[in-house]
Amino acid sequence: MEKATAHKVKITFPDGSKKDYAAGITPFEIATDISRGLAKKALAASIDGKIIDLNRPIESDGSIAILTFDDRDGKEVFWHSSAHIMAQAVTDLFPGTTLAIGPPIDEGFYYDFDSPEPFTDEDLARIEDRMREIIKGDFSFNRVECSKQEAVDLFGKNKETYKIEIISDLEDQELTLYKHDSFVDLCRGPHVPSTSRIKAFKLTSVAGAYWRGSEKNKMLQRIYGVSFPDKSSLDDYLKRMEEAKRRDHRKLGKQLDLFSLREEVGGGLVLWHPKGSVVRNIIENYWKEEHVKAGYELVYSPHIAKLNLWRTSGHTDFYSEDMYSPMDIDGELYQIKPMNCPFHMEMYRSSLHSYRELPIRWAELGTVYRYERSGVLHGLFRVRAFTQDDAHIFCTPDQIEDEIVGVVNLSLKILKDFKFYDYEVFLSTKPETDFVGIPERWDMAEKALANALERAGLDYEVDEGAGAFYGPKIDIKIRDALKRSWQCTTIQFDFNLPERFGLTYTDSDNQHKEPFVVHRAIFGSIERFFAVMLEHYAGAFPLWLAPVQVKVLPISDDQNDVSQSIVDQMVENGLRVELDSRSEKIGYKIRDAETQKIPVMLIIGKREAEAGTVSYRRHGKGDLGSKSVSEIITLLKSEVSSKI
Repeated sequence: MEKATAHKVKITFPDGSKKDYAAGITPFEIATDISRGLAKKALAASIDGKIIDLNRPIESDGSIAILTFDDRDGKEVFWHSSAHIMAQAVTDLFPGTTLAIGPPIDEGFYYDFDSPEPFTDEDLARIEDRMREIIKGDFSFNRVECSKQEAVDLFGKNKETYKIEIISDLEDQELTLYKHDSFVDLCRGPHVPSTSRIKAFKLTSVAGAYWRGSEKNKMLQRIYGVSFPDKSSLDDYLKRMEEAKRRDHRKLGKQLDLFSLREEVGGGLVLWHPKGSVVRNIIENYWKEEHVKAGYELVYSPHIAKLNLWRTSGHTDFYSEDMYSPMDIDGELYQIKPMNCPFHMEMYRSSLHSYRELPIRWAELGTVYRYERSGVLHGLFRVRAFTQDDAHIFCTPDQIEDEIVGVVNLSLKILKDFKFYDYEVFLSTKPETDFVGIPERWDMAEKALANALERAGLDYEVDEGAGAFYGPKIDIKIRDALKRSWQCTTIQFDFNLPERFGLTYTDSDNQHKEPFVVHRAIFGSIERFFAVMLEHYAGAFPLWLAPVQVKVLPISDDQNDVSQSIVDQMVENGLRVELDSRSEKIGYKIRDAETQKIPVMLIIGKREAEAGTVSYRRHGKGDLGSKSVSEIITLLKSEVSSKI
């Protein structure tokens, strides 16, 4: 009798190499086969793009990537597991606490709790101590499959009402739980192999959070935390967080008198002060100039429109929760605009278009209004009225790729001028279901996006199925001086609005065809970009953006007249200058200018006045010696024009 041959699976590695293994082998065993060092760092695995636990058996051929903390997906698994450990610690220490949700976030994790008493700083310390005990216990994370009814029975016995509500909303009849030690949670997973993988962590804060983000629901307590595979990484993170507090745009906005948000005006509504308005005006003028150079035409649209416009665009069907209530004007309902797009569609269809006119590129700095819950408002990052740097490109199929290349190049040029040189780029493709437009158009659009990124020399990650229902897109996330990632540029195909508005052009064959429409924003919004930029610079704007570029500081009142003449000379040369003629000691004036982060300080004493020179000082650098006023003007004008 012949011995049965074990079934083999062919595993493909990220470098393209392949190897056969016995069916049922686990990712951890494959990691160990590669190297013990990799197995020690491994947290989970990606099999054909699906993230699984290291102990899940592999029964068929597939591509594998072993995930570590260096991978984005690996970090999410690590932080999700940390959230489970924290949840166990909380329920162990505070009986009667009910669990809500606990996901990973961009940096770290949180868990929402319904607790009888508010958590204090002392409570966080106790929770951390209990977490250390759980981690030391080296408890395995075990995946448990169960029926929907079994899950309801389990969480019902423990009076976990939020879990039961989540389960009731799920269509799946088979669910998964994850268990470590005595703790069980409803969870799709995956998780790290055991609790001991979490080597270093810190619970950072407690905040209120409405259940499911709705103010109609109960306010829960959200504990935030962060964790790392080693203590040095945690220490580095905590140092960055201290620096982030120093750079907080809300603090800098007040210190530098740039903007304010007043409850008397309303939550999420920004008041731009004169100095902030100077910077904003520079940004907007620069944006307009660069767009005109790139072949765009500038347009304007109103702040309200008839409600029927938003019905045509589909916003009343898909976006109503983010829109304000309509207003009655002369017996008709009008809507304050949440987006600029429908106006551009109406502009396009206000006349007939030939293929000879395309591409048409229209750009607008349009202020929009969206309902944001009070609990999520956050400085300039999350507001209720903001200005989008919108643009729409109407083009033919053969123009798509060149247009996308143009948008990518323009985006990178603008971002680099603001000293953002580090990016993460993502290409989001067609969802499996629930999309508009024919697949052929999606394929053409996705290929154009990918080719444009390759022509621009950008590395990118494909986010399969993550495109919006109306089209694929490119997202460019910029990294700031603290290496934090911020969503910025979006280049989005839209197959929805052209169809809804019946847009056409006459092609060379005299047939009416639907144009491709690309919707893009480079900053995203002026407000959010301003906040990111302010924190990136730590408030010390480069010379071309600084609201006050030069501060003239006379040492005594005797130099006030000559100082004023220097101010006048510089203003005539287009520089933004202020005179500090207060009868204060020069050291005080310098410290005040440094606090206000003025790029250039010119100090004039008796000696400088007689010699026709000034003492040239730069923010953060100190005294750079004596120079003539004309020499400094030439130097500064060159620096402004080059945007260094």
